[in-house]
Amino acid sequence: MGICLFDQWPVGRFNMTFTSFVCFILICYLVQTKGRSDSTCPKSFSCGNLTDLSFPFTLSTLSDCGFLSMSVCDAKPFPRIQLLPGGDWYYALGKPYNYTVWLRDTKLEANLRQHKCQVFDENFSLPNSPSISFNILNLQNFFKCNKSSNNTLNVTLKMKDHFTGYEMYDRCDAFSIYYKLHGDDHDDRDDIPAGNLTTTCSLVRLPIVSVSNNGNVFTMLSPEFQVEWKLSDECYGCHYSGGQCQTDITNKFLCHTDVSNITAAGTSKRGHLRTPWFVVATGTLFSCIGLLVLLFYFREKIFWYKYLRFWDSNAEDHQNIEAFLMNYGSYAPRRYSYSEVKRITNHFKNKLGQGGCGNVYKGRLHNGKHVAVKLTNRKGTSGEEFINEVASISKTSHVNIVSLVGFCFEGRRRALVYEFMPNGSLEKFIYEERSNRVRQLGWPILYQIALGIARGLEYLHRGCTTRILHFDIKPHNILLDDDFCPKISDFGLAKLCMKKESVVSMLGARGTIGYIAPEIVCRNLGGVSHKSDVYSYGMMVLEMVGGRKNVDVEVDRTSEIYFPHWLYRRIELDEELQLIGIMNESEKECARKMMLVSLWCIQTDPSNRPSMTKVVEMLEGNQDYSLQIPPKPYLYPASRSEVNSSVVIEPAQSLFVDMSANILYEI
Repeated sequence: MGICLFDQWPVGRFNMTFTSFVCFILICYLVQTKGRSDSTCPKSFSCGNLTDLSFPFTLSTLSDCGFLSMSVCDAKPFPRIQLLPGGDWYYALGKPYNYTVWLRDTKLEANLRQHKCQVFDENFSLPNSPSISFNILNLQNFFKCNKSSNNTLNVTLKMKDHFTGYEMYDRCDAFSIYYKLHGDDHDDRDDIPAGNLTTTCSLVRLPIVSVSNNGNVFTMLSPEFQVEWKLSDECYGCHYSGGQCQTDITNKFLCHTDVSNITAAGTSKRGHLRTPWFVVATGTLFSCIGLLVLLFYFREKIFWYKYLRFWDSNAEDHQNIEAFLMNYGSYAPRRYSYSEVKRITNHFKNKLGQGGCGNVYKGRLHNGKHVAVKLTNRKGTSGEEFINEVASISKTSHVNIVSLVGFCFEGRRRALVYEFMPNGSLEKFIYEERSNRVRQLGWPILYQIALGIARGLEYLHRGCTTRILHFDIKPHNILLDDDFCPKISDFGLAKLCMKKESVVSMLGARGTIGYIAPEIVCRNLGGVSHKSDVYSYGMMVLEMVGGRKNVDVEVDRTSEIYFPHWLYRRIELDEELQLIGIMNESEKECARKMMLVSLWCIQTDPSNRPSMTKVVEMLEGNQDYSLQIPPKPYLYPASRSEVNSSVVIEPAQSLFVDMSANILYEI
């Protein structure tokens, strides 16, 4: 009966009710805004010799009025400051200028004065919140490597070789310190040594006052440091609209707009709410009525199904992001607002490319550093994939893994901010029909690219605390810097697992057709493991060698359609490989080594494939068997499709294996 009544309701009456609903919402908003305007905090104040201090600075007795709390203003020689509630206290050495302030750490000062090695026991970092972030401008990277009684001379020599070009301080009993000497303007990433950082070493960042090479590292360090702060756009808007920036227990930003009268003398008293209770009650009642009207007016089941499904998914994604930030704390990558992303990319003017998951734009940070910003769309990638990519890359630090500068997550607006790679992706340097630059690079450079990718995968499989399986290794996801050093990117399909897990569970197949390992689709061939990445790596290196797709339907002879099959037959018969750009025997041997390693990697049985550690050894020529011809696979999984986008095949989908044609078809 009720539904029939709403079916008969005239449109004019609906419009009137809807208008009343909007009016009451506006009235409630205006009344609450009027109440907020009565909340006052001092526009400026003094503390000791520091005058004209203003937001975000505040007195410790007025903690709701700011973030940087000033206390003991009559202390000698300087007043004290606390950057966030619960944080350490420092001496404020001077008046803030241009969003920076100089501080002094008294504990660090005492240890430095006595040349105590306890200086290196703590990593120097500052707390951040969704409202404000801090950055220390004059920090130096130090690598603290533990000494051990069972360390042999060979281990010590390997350690020194790993830190070639570094200064060493060896006067601490329990550890040695390695560092580089720089000028005032340098990139901290240059301090990171090539290769894997051993488990006995950790990174410590401390403030410095000058560069010294007198052998005493303590003369470089300083208890005084310059801190730069940056308020989020949300906090700026909240503060200047009369609210107070706060953080809830889940580390989520809140704009507190309750009414409080705060005096400049430092006392806070709760004022009564300016909004009468009946106005709130009436507004709530009419709001419910208006929502019911809208509910019945837009009662189509499909619409509501999609609408509720979207918001449920969005809410779950937000919970996952907040949980990720809470788990990682200060080690989490920086979270940018969407307005910051627009400023970084100059309103998305310089488009670098477009993929299945969104567009990529070139941007520039406030410090002049260039970045690549990937905007993801909800159709191309799910919230789970986005969070997965942020979490996976945040666990890595390797020369062959792309660095994540930060990310943006605001509802449907999502972006990943990466370091900028001037040479783009490996894909455009491979296929001859698209570019002949691959032969201009030369075989030695191609070999170094293949070796760098192998080292990056070895790090993901063995070098991280948690093993990371990429599941989408392909040329499109390999980026190249100025020196053509490869960087593995796009961790949207990655899966995290413990190192002791040799086989991982997976509901559906994931990856790009043409690079997916056969056991991912046909589980009777073996379990899904890190060997699945090895297969994708082998298929990719084969394309680097051949300068063409592994499955090419445009070749003249059908026997050459599947390149690995054709290549294996040529090697087995010791025939000329007809590869372009080989100028001498050294390059020929380099190409042959890459081909043989690739054929080892694409073995159908995962147990016959080498690990990435073994692949690195084979490429470097440390094993004699690395040049032997591998067994001939009994299945050649590939795709006739030219699709190059990553896919996740749900359990309901399936792939048909044509054994006679050695081709995988999706059905």
